[in-house]
Amino acid sequence: MRTLILLALAGLGAQLVDGSLGMAYGVTSTTLLLAMGTNPAAASATVHLSEIGTTLMSGASHWRFGNVDWKVVAKIGVPGAVGSFLGATVLSKLSTELAEPVMSLILLGLGGYVMSRFTFKGLPKGQLGKPLRKRFLAPLGLVAGFLDATGGGGWGPVGTPALLASGRMEPRKVIGSIDTSEFLVAVAASLGFLFSLGSQGLKWTWVIAFLLGGVVAAPVAAWLVRLVPPRVLGSAVGGIIVVTNVRTLLKSDWIGAPAALSTPVYVLLYVTWAAALAYSIRAHRRERALEARTESESAEGRQPVGVGHQ
Repeated sequence: MRTLILLALAGLGAQLVDGSLGMAYGVTSTTLLLAMGTNPAAASATVHLSEIGTTLMSGASHWRFGNVDWKVVAKIGVPGAVGSFLGATVLSKLSTELAEPVMSLILLGLGGYVMSRFTFKGLPKGQLGKPLRKRFLAPLGLVAGFLDATGGGGWGPVGTPALLASGRMEPRKVIGSIDTSEFLVAVAASLGFLFSLGSQGLKWTWVIAFLLGGVVAAPVAAWLVRLVPPRVLGSAVGGIIVVTNVRTLLKSDWIGAPAALSTPVYVLLYVTWAAALAYSIRAHRRERALEARTESESAEGRQPVGVGHQ
């Protein structure tokens, strides 16, 4: 029972992050399951089955708050479903000994990208409102869907930064559209795993625990997307993913690192993570101060002549 409660809390936390940042439900949840010793294919299948419910609730919540661009959902979601079905089929045929470090490498790369992307670059704001073309969205969806199924996550870490980097959509609409289209990806990946694995290795109580936690968090996250600074949250989540998957790789048969090597690696990772968080927080505060100063100067410039000089 304690395990189920912990999984439900993990699902709640992961959905809060995913719904407010547009990524990390899959990579966070899969990383946790791998750390618990779950078979990689079963871990990804568990997460994607629970995501059918969480993404449906998240999409509905984002739609209610006006965070969804349905044209983008269609153009990226359908190719994403194709990619995720293929990815699930590929992962199901890999041996556990090979799949676990391969999945950890994928998750490590995604985590590193998320942390560095949001720590150093923040959110671009150029070209806002220009349409996104299908020739950009379709390949992006195909690749992101494939990585999502094989890595247990990747739809958000690949799709969200790519759309944000284009500078053509408001951050809240990027996050809402990615979360909504992920429903198609989750359904396709789940079907791929069920066709390839059946129910082998699946624990339905774990699926339900993740689902319940995520469903509770989804509407809250859709509301928080307007309040939480994505830059800081991206650095925090990216760091968690990096640290956890480095630990998995160091303990894998590929490396089998002794404690004398593992300890300094962990220390370096934690110091780097703390520095990234501190940098993100300072950068966010500078951005807020600059925005406030700009707004103040604009307001002063709009005042009638003589106002403020009496």
